[in-house]
Amino acid sequence: MSNKAHTIEERVTALGGLFLATTQVDQIARNGMVDQANFETSIRSLFIDSPEQTIDVYGTPKMIHQGLQSFINHLEGGSKNGDVDLQVIRYSLALLQLERKLNSRGDSLAKIGEGIEQAQRQVEHFSICHSSVIAKLADIYSQVVSPVPPKIIVKGSDGHLQNPENANKIRALLLAGIRAAVLWRQCGGNRWQLLFQRAKHIDCARKIIRSGTVIH
Repeated sequence: MSNKAHTIEERVTALGGLFLATTQVDQIARNGMVDQANFETSIRSLFIDSPEQTIDVYGTPKMIHQGLQSFINHLEGGSKNGDVDLQVIRYSLALLQLERKLNSRGDSLAKIGEGIEQAQRQVEHFSICHSSVIAKLADIYSQVVSPVPPKIIVKGSDGHLQNPENANKIRALLLAGIRAAVLWRQCGGNRWQLLFQRAKHIDCARKIIRSGTVIH
């Protein structure tokens, strides 16, 4: 993206992508399944490296609707889902912290980029959500991201978590969450905004959901 001044709409879009990924992590861990369209949206975001606009990473605002709604629920603190929501916010905050550490280690982000380029070559032969592609993305997460603290401990059903395909999907989604965190930072995001501009972020997310457009 260009070096123009970025908007809160762009930052909220990136956070919608982050919460879309972490909500799906929790869904797989607890239920063993996710909506295929949401999963593809998150995985596809990993392969969009030179977007002209922030929303180009995800396609359209409609495609991150679940993430935006999850973001709203967590900032409002009014959800009744208890521990489920607690895990999602923990994953999201941990990924924002991880991205900062990875960004301070230029070689780590470079390694992620190299791995995604290799996965891109697989996409050219298989579908974007093919098990071989997801396994490659999961391996990138395991090799590059997992060794960097804080280590994310995913909680859920042992039966679902011990399934190799589910484990790969979770790691691929966590990598997509890192992608969203990178995007958020590139758009000028920082934690102080989330702390002191909570209402403004909620209103922006609702506006994006209602209008189906993002102001650039």
